[in-house]
Amino acid sequence: MNVLVTGATGFVGRHLVGVLLARGHQVRAVARGLQAAQAMPWFDQVEFVRADIHDPQLDVGTLCEGIDALVHLAWPGLPNYQGLFHFEHNLMADYGFIRRVVQSGVKQVQVSGTCLEYGLQEGALAESLACQPGNPYGLAKHSLRLFLESLARQQPFTLQWVRLFYLFGEGQNPNSLLAALDRAIDAGQPHFDMSGGEQLRDFLPIETAAGYLAGLLEQADFNGVVNCCSGRPIAVRTLVEAHIAKRGAQIALNLGHYPYPAHEPMAFWGDARQLRALLGVACDEA
Repeated sequence: MNVLVTGATGFVGRHLVGVLLARGHQVRAVARGLQAAQAMPWFDQVEFVRADIHDPQLDVGTLCEGIDALVHLAWPGLPNYQGLFHFEHNLMADYGFIRRVVQSGVKQVQVSGTCLEYGLQEGALAESLACQPGNPYGLAKHSLRLFLESLARQQPFTLQWVRLFYLFGEGQNPNSLLAALDRAIDAGQPHFDMSGGEQLRDFLPIETAAGYLAGLLEQADFNGVVNCCSGRPIAVRTLVEAHIAKRGAQIALNLGHYPYPAHEPMAFWGDARQLRALLGVACDEA
């Protein structure tokens, strides 16, 4: 399969491109920065295109020549979930780009959504739940899916909407929880400031998530929404303590230093049953 990947040098993209290549696919990788792409281990194995996909002058027809499927990961401005630019700019720019990709003849599109589309709902979040986004980022992603579903009714194409939960690993945002913890450990700090840590979340290693995304892309007959998650809730404090133990570090947790985030409920995780069914993944593997 010839795959066009946007956001190829981002946290998810850098891992997914490697997985796609390992599974025998050809990749046309798109990113705004050449230097970041050249630092990737896969740079010499892909066709790299330096481009801003939100540029209305971009020649999308040429970009999509010979492409079988688009994996759309690019979304600027994260992790600022509250910025109005998510729906004032990114939403329509993304829709315009994907519409032009479909009009160029690409029949399969996979887009990364977010668990924040579910809003402040608690418990196991299934794809059938009505979305109630509570911040601009979640609202923009939810709206983009609705726009693309309307487009698909008029110009049919396969739309795979994959809702990502909490991913961690190499290349994650330096301000994310485990990346900040690693810096504190490496600096020899005596304690680590965090929230109370009792909130339940759904965490998934980025390597596992990239494998799931590639597997879903290969299910060319799948059209719809699916959670990309572990299906298992874990307390943030438990995750942090396990990471400290894995590092063999001695660092005290300063629990309660930060308040719990207002844009998230205290306890939510993904319902992974549809993901497991699509990929044939056993419960203890997801």
